[in-house]
Parts: sequence; structure tokens; C-alpha cells
Amino acid sequence: MYKILCSLFCLAVVFTSCKKDQDPFEISKHHIGLLTDSTQVKDIKHIYANDSIVRFIGGDEFLGNVNNIEIFEKGGKKLLTLMPKHALDSTSTISGIRIMDPRFATNKNLSTISVFKDIRNHYKISRISNLINSIVVIVEDINASFTIDKKELPANLRFDMDLKFESAHIPDQARIKYFFINWLD
Repeated sequence: MYKILCSLFCLAVVFTSCKKDQDPFEISKHHIGLLTDSTQVKDIKHIYANDSIVRFIGGDEFLGNVNNIEIFEKGGKKLLTLMPKHALDSTSTISGIRIMDPRFATNKNLSTISVFKDIRNHYKISRISNLINSIVVIVEDINASFTIDKKELPANLRFDMDLKFESAHIPDQARIKYFFINWLD
């Protein structure tokens, strides 16, 4: 009996010591660094204890329920903008994240400094939306949306609001303007 318990203890020690630390800049479908799709607003101050957290709490008169939370490094570099699902609720989870720092990247090295070719080569594009000044490329595999300014497109495609964009319309070197992760249910 003693040998069995000792063996189980040794196995437990081996498995727990093999635990991989979470990369603070890795992006996947369900986490960004140390944030997960189930992280509550009240937990953000513990996750980013060494960074600066700025909360904007707007009134309902003009802004609606804007309640963005911005994360800055101590040196002042902006890392992320978090959008809680419910304004003024510390138990709310995060519905969206705007990634600002290029160190945040997917396992296929997609970041804010990537170009359209990187998106197309590594992920299945779910759809492309045509907006007034930009297009939005949606990649459901990682719950991401990428905004590309229409200035990156050929002149004949910039002003046609009825055009249904396809991957072939977008130049390979079109730069990403905004990188969002969306955790909506």
C-alpha cells in the first residue's frame, strides 16, 4: 500500500512539474495572454498588477454604455483595450479586445504588424465586410476581425459600396489597421 501511494505521489509531482507557463503575449481563440474568455472585470487588476489600468466610464447622455478598459505598460506603451459585456459590472466578462501591441501574436505569428497575405495564408477567412472607409476581414477560427483601410486597396475598389469583396480583391501587402478579438456568445 505504501509503495502504491508513493508511486502515485511521484507521478503527481512529475505531471505538475511539466506544466507549461502561459505566454503573456499569445493569442488564441479563448485567451489573449493571461486573459481568457471567462475573465471577469474584477480580475483584471490582478492579471495586470504590474501594468497601468485606465477605466473610462461614460454616462448615458451621449456615449451610451461605453466602459472600455485600457491596459498600459508601466513605461506608457498601450497594450490592449478591453470592452466588457456589461457596463459598470465588475462581474462582467470581456466581450472584445482591441490589440495594440505587436508583441501579441497568434501561434502562426499574426499580429498588428502583419499584412493581409499573413491572414490569408494561415487562416480561413469567414467573410469580408465592405464599410465606408475600410473593410473588415473576419476569421472565426480565432474569433478575430481585422480592419484594413481602403487606402490600402486599388483606387477602383475604394468607392464601390456595393462591391462584394473577396480575398482576390485585397493586395497581399495591405496592412492591418485594427486587430480585434471578439468573445461574444
